[in-house]
Amino acid sequence: MTSSTSGIAIKSKPVRLTRSSKILKVIIKAIQDKKGEHIVSLDLRKINEAVSDFFIVCEAPSTVQVRAIADWVEVMVKQECGENPYKREGQGAQQWVLVDYVNVVVHVFLTETRKFYRLEEMWGDGDSVEEIGEETKPKAKPAAKKAASKAAPKRETTSVAKAATKTAKKPSAKATKSTTKK
Repeated sequence: MTSSTSGIAIKSKPVRLTRSSKILKVIIKAIQDKKGEHIVSLDLRKINEAVSDFFIVCEAPSTVQVRAIADWVEVMVKQECGENPYKREGQGAQQWVLVDYVNVVVHVFLTETRKFYRLEEMWGDGDSVEEIGEETKPKAKPAAKKAASKAAPKRETTSVAKAATKTAKKPSAKATKSTTKK
């Protein structure tokens, strides 16, 4: 970017977003307004290969709600920040709608589609924060979850499960009678 002052070209640095940037707050609020579920913001600024600074990911149980969330995000960002999306993808099937604001990309998934693609795991090197109302809660990284589950001691089989396996191994009374008659 350059700006001209008195005929001198001055290069200005592109503005980097932060978690407290207005556009992020507006997007998250718009998703919450339309009852988007499991809202997560991924901070990708430390990843050189990242296509944007932030991903905002959420889900909805129906395609109608996926569309409503994506539409409302666009309306609110235009109204509050004066920005139109650079690109919007996925309107046809409404299973994964992507609204691209260049530095922020909003991903609105149908619940099953989000489970299938596991976008948060793919971009697991970024800082992940679960957005809950006005507060945010850092999410554990997938690698940390796996390490924690490996470190946890194996659970003992319950007495109910042991009893079920014992009874399954014993032949039934009918089976014993039919073999003794022959």
